[in-house]
Amino acid sequence: MTRPITLFTGQWADLPFEEVCRLASGWGYDGVEIACWGDHFDPWAAVEDDAYVPAKQEVLKKHGLQVFAISNHLKGQAVCDDPIDERHRGILPDRIWGDGDAEGVRQRAAEEMKMTARAARLLGVDVVVGFTGSSIWKYVAMFPPAGQDLVDAGYEDFAARWNPILDVFDGEGVRFAHEVHPSEIAYDYWTTVRTMEAIGHREAFGLNWDPSHFVWQDLDPVGFLWDFRDRIYHVDCKDAKKLVGNGRNGRMGSHLAWADPRRGWDFVSTGHGDVPWERCFRMLNSIDYTGPISVEWEDAGMDRLVGAPEALDFVRRLAFDAPSAAFDAAFSTQE
Repeated sequence: MTRPITLFTGQWADLPFEEVCRLASGWGYDGVEIACWGDHFDPWAAVEDDAYVPAKQEVLKKHGLQVFAISNHLKGQAVCDDPIDERHRGILPDRIWGDGDAEGVRQRAAEEMKMTARAARLLGVDVVVGFTGSSIWKYVAMFPPAGQDLVDAGYEDFAARWNPILDVFDGEGVRFAHEVHPSEIAYDYWTTVRTMEAIGHREAFGLNWDPSHFVWQDLDPVGFLWDFRDRIYHVDCKDAKKLVGNGRNGRMGSHLAWADPRRGWDFVSTGHGDVPWERCFRMLNSIDYTGPISVEWEDAGMDRLVGAPEALDFVRRLAFDAPSAAFDAAFSTQE
């Protein structure tokens, strides 16, 4: 069965939810991955107002769209982050920010993630995509020297804060798909291994695979799919282009704005970057991933009303079905 292709609404949260649905439907997307910010989806309203979820479902039905996942990156980020500062004030609603006390922010963010699991079940989806935050990302440069005790404490902090959240996910029959991403507790291969170990490999916690964040770190997104094949709960399509190699552009971004040509990498429209997309889709077939392919359109150099339909066309060409069992049997016989 052909995998559905959805549009992540996070980069469109400045627009009303219905307008984004109208656009996505008109371009030919099969559905949307709904962000829990803007007016797109409010987990608290979903749980506390009996009319809220049916109203969202009516909008989706009106535009012929499906939903397979909701995403709450912004609140998840605040669960483990240290420090909590003005960056978080810019992405969190007043309900989570409160008086700005750091531990209070973390606790309220954790409660929202629990509520998100409940809201997902009411909406009829079984995957929540998001971030975890990290108390040890600040040590990524490892200087002044960060001892192993500091790193261990960070993973212990993650487990202590996320296990109670995952208990609610288990209770609702919903899974959390963590996006492996810089600034998170799992941002590359080995930190993903360590993260899984920290929570005892519990099944409620899996991964949202977004290859863009592997490419600029010189990691293999295809091998990652194979090694973590039992934990790929969701797939986001976003591309990245490396701009390093001229002696000036650094991989860490140099504190420069998105799309600044002096950066060592940038996000580009799907199909314009360095992600080995054909190999990726072949591996998705190999690991029997049948969930949605969600286009997370992000390109500071291209108008999104052009880029989003272009990305859909690109993914449709490459997101081919795996061979059928009958074909496999016939091919094997010929050999």
